[in-house]
Parts: sequence; C-alpha cells; structure tokens
Amino acid sequence: MAKNSIRLQYSGFALFIAKLLSVATGLIFTLMLTRSLSKSDWGIWLNVSDVQLYFLLFATILPFWTMRFVARGREGAVKTGVTANLMISIVVASLYITSVPLITSMLGISEQYVIVYLVGAVKIVEIYLINALERCIHAKKPHILGYGLLIAEICKIVLGYILIVQLHLSLIGAMLSLIVAFAVQSLYYVRLLIGDLQGRIRWSYVKEWIKASSLNLYQVIGLRIAGFTLILLFIYGGEAARGYYGAASTIANVVAYSSFLSFALYPKLLAENSLEDITTSIRMVFMFAIPMTVGAIVLSDSLLTILRDIYVEARLVLVFLALNAFIMTLLSLLNSIILGVEKVDEGAKIPFKKLIKSKIFLVFTQPYIYSALTLPTAFYFLSNVVRGKPLEASIYIAAIVMLSNLATLIFLLAFTYRVVVRRVPWRSIGKYLLSSILMGVFLFLIPHPRRVTLTVAVTILGGLIYLAVTYLTDNYARDLLNRVLNEVKRTLRIDKAHQK
Repeated sequence: MAKNSIRLQYSGFALFIAKLLSVATGLIFTLMLTRSLSKSDWGIWLNVSDVQLYFLLFATILPFWTMRFVARGREGAVKTGVTANLMISIVVASLYITSVPLITSMLGISEQYVIVYLVGAVKIVEIYLINALERCIHAKKPHILGYGLLIAEICKIVLGYILIVQLHLSLIGAMLSLIVAFAVQSLYYVRLLIGDLQGRIRWSYVKEWIKASSLNLYQVIGLRIAGFTLILLFIYGGEAARGYYGAASTIANVVAYSSFLSFALYPKLLAENSLEDITTSIRMVFMFAIPMTVGAIVLSDSLLTILRDIYVEARLVLVFLALNAFIMTLLSLLNSIILGVEKVDEGAKIPFKKLIKSKIFLVFTQPYIYSALTLPTAFYFLSNVVRGKPLEASIYIAAIVMLSNLATLIFLLAFTYRVVVRRVPWRSIGKYLLSSILMGVFLFLIPHPRRVTLTVAVTILGGLIYLAVTYLTDNYARDLLNRVLNEVKRTLRIDKAHQK
C-alpha cells in the first residue's frame, strides 16, 4: 500500500461515520443476543470477553511500535510487525485453551458453557492479527479502517441471523459469527497490504520493539488490572449485574465513537509534526461528543428499551457511563497528542532509559492511577453495601468508574496544560454546549418513546436540531461541511482514476 499524505478531517469523519453505521449493525447483533438469550446466558457471553481480555495482554504491544515505524517510513516494518504478532497469538491461544477448564471452574460456570470459551481461542488469534494489520493501515490511510469495520459488521449480522435466529445456536452461534467476520476483515486488510507483506522481515526492529515492550507490558497489565472491576461486579453482583452494566455500556460506547474524529491526528503528528492540527481535532471531537453525551443522558430510558424492556431499570447506569464515555474521549484525544509529539524513537532506535523519562511513560501510567482509585472502592461497596443487589451494584460500579476516569483526566491535564489548553477553541466549545442544551431541553420535554423505530426517529430529530443550531451559529461548522464534501468528491475521483 503506497504511502499517502493523511487527510485529517476526511479520515476522522470516515472513521466516525463508519462507527455510527456500526451502531445500527451492533444493535441488531445485540438484539439478536438479548432477545434470544436468558439473563444468565447474556452474562456468560459478556464474561467470555472479560476473561479473554487477560489473554490479549500482548495484542497491542508490538503493533504500538510497528505503527510508529510504518508512519516514519521504515522499510519492512509492516511484514515484521504482522509476522511477529501472529507468532505471539498462537502461543497465547494455546495457553488460553489449557486454562479454560480451570477458569470456568473457579468462576463456578457450568460445563455446558466450556465449549463457548474454547472456541473463543480462534477469536484471540484473529484479534492479534487484526491489531497488527490495523496499526499498519492506521499509519498510512486511517480512513480504510472504516471500510474494514463495516465489512466485519455486515458479515457479523448476516451470520448472526443465520446461526442465532434461524438455527438457534445461541452462544456458540454468536461466537462463530464473530470468528468468521474477523476472518473476512483480516483478508481485506491483507489484500491492501499485500505489497508490504512481500518484503523481508527485519528482526532488528523486533529486537528494538521487544526491548521497549516491557514498558508496553507495564501499560497493558495496568489496563487488565483496571478491567478486574468488571470481574468483581460479576462475582459479587452476579450475571444480572453484569448484564445491566453491559446493556448500558452498549449505548454509552456510542458516545466514545466521537474519539475517532481525531483518529488521524496521531499518525499525522508522527509523520509531519503539524501542531496546528491539534486545534482542528479538538473542535471536531467536541462538536460531536457534547451532543452525543447529552442525548444519551436525556433519552437513557428510551435508548435502553431498544435492547430490551428489562434494561430500562439501568437508566442511571447509562447516565454515569455516558459521562464516562465523554471523559474517555477526552483522554483518548490527549493521549494522541502526547504520543504524536514524542520523538524518543524517531531514529528507529528505542533507548530504554530515555523511554522511561519520556511522555510515553506518562500515558502508560494512567491505568495504575485509575486502578488505585477504582479497585479498592469497588471491592468495598460490592462486598459490603450492594452485595446480592444486581441493579444497585451496577449503578455503584458505573459511578466509581466515571469518577476514577475523571480523576485520571485531571491528572493528565496537569501535565499537558501548556501544550493543550492554549490550542483549545473555547468559543466554539461554548457554542456546541449551548446547542446541546437546547437539544437536550427539547428531548426532555417530549414524551419518551418505548418502540425502537420511534426512539431512533426522536434521536435523529434531536441530532438535526443540534446540527441546525450549530450550523447557524458556528462558522467553523459551515466550513467543515464544505471541506468534507470536497474531500468526498476528491476521494471518488481518485478511486475512479485507480479503476481506470
């Protein structure tokens, strides 16, 4: 795949729109599951992912450095990174298979579910492979990841309908749907990178990556420790509590999709060090993150009805998780800026002593700050206050997670204040906030629907109100629309030229 200059705004919107479209496909797949499975089976499905997270510790370690090398044009980085990550995945999947009987026994999971956990080993290999492939594409043409996402989502719902709805294979059908969808997505990426994958492997790169990987492992372990909060919720709150939290997360995660508007900022900073693009990315992220958060909070009851009526009880869980998604979006933006301007590995060498003193180490330390706040608090409340109360347990955990991430954001801002704050377009953010409040008041005052079609219609109407007010009050929004349309036309012309 030839190296092109990264188009910041087009790439951001391509990923963002793909993510929004995936909301529909994701909800369809989730509806297939929630309406075909019992609460216990739904909790088991979520727990499979929770357990597998601990076997994905190494999935992003080498790809992190692969992307940085590819973005800076290092020859052979693509094939080296993909090959190394695939080799690691095979070892990890083998360890996972041998550990499944012990894990399910410790968690008190019935033997009838063991097969679902075992088949999930294939998904682990695919995730390692996709991580490596996506980082290589991210470094050159970030917008292509949006296409890959849609291919996987379409495959997933088609297979899900056949295996879950028609053949009633329930959990095993859901797992097979994901496995095949990931396989198709991987083949698409391989086809795009076929030229780079024919080069030679440079083991000298792997040596440098492994040398620095202890720092990556430091971060990944921190993330997995942080993820233990949901294991505690499953243990002390039960399958139902994990189900409430998972249902609310499904809706709240849509807010976090706004972080993809700055997805191209990281590789562009690596390749060009264009600091003026920081303000552009901040504008784009806030333009959509604020109204999406407000909408998720105000329409929390209707949005949860989309999944199933029984999850309306988790309305307060969704409120906390929507706020948390907004905070996580800001954290993602700040991390992109910090990692993008860091030059410690610019010369294809990664001196470990300098790495420890770099801002990369600051980013990698965040999960430990979060865990130090979350785990003791979660354990206390789950074991002493809300034990055996599924709904209350999920509410407490959602609130704890949100407040812990807020504290982490404040910590990060303290270290990046001078770099970031001077580039924040405060006036534009004020306009987006005002438009969101007007939209939120309208959504609050109208009757909240309980049918899926009406909920979608009301959500779209609220979005149109926000966009109309923003378009009338913000010059940047008007200019942005014109630029995006021009970029779409330019891309169509390029694609036609390539076809000829």
